Amino acid sequence: MDVEAIVAGVLAGDRRAVARAISLVEDGRPELEALSAGIYPRTGRAATIGLTGAPGVGKSSLATELVRAEREGGRSVAVLAIDPTSPYTGGALLGDRVRMQEHATDPGVFIRSMATRGHLGGMALAAPEAVRVLDAAGYDEIVVETVGVGQAEVDVAAATDTAVVVLAPGMGDAVQMAKAGILEVADLFVVNKADRDGAGEVVRELRQMLHLGAARAWDPPVLQTSATEREGIGELLAAIAEHREHLRKSGELASKRRARLLREVESLAAERFRARAAAVLAADGALGGELEARRIDPYRAAAMLEHQTAAAPE
Repeated sequence: MDVEAIVAGVLAGDRRAVARAISLVEDGRPELEALSAGIYPRTGRAATIGLTGAPGVGKSSLATELVRAEREGGRSVAVLAIDPTSPYTGGALLGDRVRMQEHATDPGVFIRSMATRGHLGGMALAAPEAVRVLDAAGYDEIVVETVGVGQAEVDVAAATDTAVVVLAPGMGDAVQMAKAGILEVADLFVVNKADRDGAGEVVRELRQMLHLGAARAWDPPVLQTSATEREGIGELLAAIAEHREHLRKSGELASKRRARLLREVESLAAERFRARAAAVLAADGALGGELEARRIDPYRAAAMLEHQTAAAPE
């Protein structure tokens, strides 16, 4: 595979090259390191928005309206719809592209569904690299949409500049989000389908939960939208812009991005060590025998494995 050609295509904004680059990320191909090295100097410009929430709350409809509003403002947009729980289909959320079909022919919009099939470290590491591909391709805004409110979704949402958590009346997902820890990483809350009964109750419940939490420099607003009726979208865009301005003025944007990169490097290093350690264990079964015979304890075994892994050839 000609990685240099893919890199050149991505930097030129060629949609086919962008799609091929994201496929490299999904599959965890060996060429990924060369791809990353080629595009990294041209990243860091795009604004990123994480959109997460339980299935059925209307995230895709909301993303469609966000794209429309951003395009009306003259900004190019990429949507990365992520399914971290699809090991069998190898990539899902095709319905997102169907629902967003109205934007499919717009050259200023790029929509991609993505699931990790082989990337080291799973979605928590694949998503940031895919976002960098889109950033390098020149998109102004990148929306990262995830399904569910589990730890994987928290990690992906936290890997964006502005994390937006979407709820809807009757879904009963507020408590689940509190358990997952997403209340702590959310920058904005959106109660979608606000034209339905119970929307006000969800807003009150959320505000009560936020009031009980620790004080933060940014107080996450709770907004109401109805994507199908195109209501509240302007207010949501304004809140996202306000949060971005807060990050910029406070210096948090730079520090937040730097911390994300350092965590990513740490995770990459840990995954590489884990892979090498597994190879060492597979090649030498003596350590397992020593453990089983109780001649060494797990801590001693881990220290021995660390030494053997460090000495093992790359």
